[in-house]
Amino acid sequence: MPSLDIVSELELFELNHAVQNTQKEIQTRFDFRSSEVSIELNEKNKEIKIKGESDFQVENVYAMLENHMTKRKVDIQSLDPQDMAASGKFITQLIKLKDGLDSDSAKKINKAIKESGIKVQSSIQGDKIRVTDKKRDTLQQIMAYLKEQQFGLPLQFNNFKD
Repeated sequence: MPSLDIVSELELFELNHAVQNTQKEIQTRFDFRSSEVSIELNEKNKEIKIKGESDFQVENVYAMLENHMTKRKVDIQSLDPQDMAASGKFITQLIKLKDGLDSDSAKKINKAIKESGIKVQSSIQGDKIRVTDKKRDTLQQIMAYLKEQQFGLPLQFNNFKD
């Protein structure tokens, strides 16, 4: 029976490259000369920290990061920016990374599948949702339907089997 898995996985390899490209751009930009601006990725805690001397600089670095992520085809919905915090002469912004389906998001997606009116069987299995049906066309309809919806996190469809 045809099936597919709905997951939300973050490609840390591509994200790491996007952060490195942002660091290179910070070093070459004229408006950041003679000021302390930095961006660092903490893969273990799944967060990015942007540090600058003004909130304007932090916002610019965030925009550059989004641009580089888009170029590397990393969905920017995986970013969860926190409020900026001032400490001394620096402004820092912590950006948490969304990786994996939590139970609330999985329930929302499962509910949306049920409410779509498309007759498929779906079940939550840990950090993924397994969708099965007799026809693969129906699974493709579900994929198209979920791509139109906004759940606040990037969705990938993998393990498509006939």
